[in-house]
Amino acid sequence: MSKGKKRIVNLYITPTSFSSLFRRISGKKVEDYDFSGIAELRQLLSNERSKILYTIKNKNPQSVYELSKLLNRDFKAVSKDLRLLEKFGFVKLVSHSVKGRKKLRPTLEVDELTVNLSF
Repeated sequence: MSKGKKRIVNLYITPTSFSSLFRRISGKKVEDYDFSGIAELRQLLSNERSKILYTIKNKNPQSVYELSKLLNRDFKAVSKDLRLLEKFGFVKLVSHSVKGRKKLRPTLEVDELTVNLSF
């Protein structure tokens, strides 16, 4: 995480009669995702994924394997959650080598998350 500028992600949810529009705005980059309701947002920000974000921030794991051990969760499940969080811009997986082995270190890409609902 950079120490300078605060990185904020704003999530905008605008319900329609058929679905909800999920808009992620980070700086000048805007991405839209289609959700059928608030339940999908809750799944994205599940308790387990929230624990991942908290653990990355506070424990600074050096690999996905270390993160899975800290969370006492299956490596494959943590990897899957990280890929989803990466897709939405919450984390970044940084490749680095340790003793000739390539590892992915999870890093936070946001300092603050704001969810906005429009009705």
